[in-house]
Amino acid sequence: MKELKEELNYGKKGITLIALVVTIIVLLILAGVTIATLTGDNRNFN
Repeated sequence: MKELKEELNYGKKGITLIALVVTIIVLLILAGVTIATLTGDNRNFN
């Protein structure tokens, strides 16, 4: 029974590296879009 509990709890110890990398990539994309919009370098909306 102890082994089953350990298997179920495996990988649930907080933020994983993959989740952290995905979050950073999304934040970088949003920052890039925001900076491009604020500087007026939005070629799609001319």
